[in-house]
Amino acid sequence: MALLAKNRSFRLLFSATAVSNLGDGVSALAFPWLATLITRDPALVALVAFATTLPWLLFSIPVGVLVDRYDRRLLMVRADTFRLLLTCGVISLIFSIPAFPPGGDPLGYILALAALGMMLGTAEVVRDNAAQTVLPSIVPKPDLESANGQLWSVEQIMGSFVGPPLAGLLIALAVPAPFALDAVTFGVAALLVWCIAIPQRANPPRRRIRTEMYEGWQWMRGNPTIFRLAVMLGFINGISVMAMTILILFSQEVLGLSAAGHGVLMAVGAAGGVLGGVLGPRIISRIGPQRGVILALFLIPLPFAILALTGNPGVAGVALFIEVFSALMWNIVTVSYRQRRIPDELLGRVNALYRFFGWGMMPVGALLGGWIVSLGEEPLGREAALRLPFMIAAAGAWVLLVYGARKLRL
Repeated sequence: MALLAKNRSFRLLFSATAVSNLGDGVSALAFPWLATLITRDPALVALVAFATTLPWLLFSIPVGVLVDRYDRRLLMVRADTFRLLLTCGVISLIFSIPAFPPGGDPLGYILALAALGMMLGTAEVVRDNAAQTVLPSIVPKPDLESANGQLWSVEQIMGSFVGPPLAGLLIALAVPAPFALDAVTFGVAALLVWCIAIPQRANPPRRRIRTEMYEGWQWMRGNPTIFRLAVMLGFINGISVMAMTILILFSQEVLGLSAAGHGVLMAVGAAGGVLGGVLGPRIISRIGPQRGVILALFLIPLPFAILALTGNPGVAGVALFIEVFSALMWNIVTVSYRQRRIPDELLGRVNALYRFFGWGMMPVGALLGGWIVSLGEEPLGREAALRLPFMIAAAGAWVLLVYGARKLRL
């Protein structure tokens, strides 16, 4: 924690990350739970997850150009302010719904929720790209693993350990309550980021956006390890979102959990992220980044296999603990690796390309999860169909482990 004590700008970024991720954690439960209050159709529930993650596929690359062109701090402030306004829009939508579930066709409400989710996701693309890009400007390179570990830890604590259980309690009190808290957190985060002092960057010459995007692509193609990591992350995120989109229905119908119970389940999983953020840098310094990544790849299939077989909430919590711990191990190694190697003038564009490949598969995974359950329900039955995405995700993750062990060299 010495870095927090001595570096004011990092302390402000850390605090903004904590507050913002508390809001993200609340909405991570409240948003899909709201969708299930409107409809129990897995394809429509998946449509909301698809819309929320689609901006990573559509806008990551042009946002990278903006992050390299403009003041990264101001981009973060404006993105969080926009998320505050959009969350107020979600509250207005809730008050327009006469009852849960609404009578008649729920498609109109789902489409409105999906549209708001897509705009929130677009603001998140801007905010997260700028935040990750700005870190090397305020933290010395030797401290990047420590800084990333602390940021990932507070994201997990607030976003998954505190936020979801709190959302479960709030949604039991009143459906709009978690979104009201979400709006407040975005406003506080914007204020904290506004106070960060970032060294002035030279304004790069303005050229065509296509030319600037191509420069980022050329650099990534000339660094095959980073390109390979991006593609592998895309596969990991695709299968993870495919499974986790269905987790909300799996939790309700197979595990028998309420909103508060599901929040506790997610908090147990988040404890794995807290442990990963604390121990991850130490493990990596002892075994090295190469073995650290392979360890993460070895752990990733296990939670999906466990969830495919269990109906016990405690065992499901252990599975999510392993899932989040492995994700933290992967993130600490790979994010620090590319922050060290990408030139600052290209950092926004290459990070955006990385996230295009790495996060662009999330909407595809969300749709696949809903479709798999919908198609499997008639021949297999509802419960078996809800387990099917976890089985497929486990098989895909084992294939990725074999590929990473053979091809990945850090």
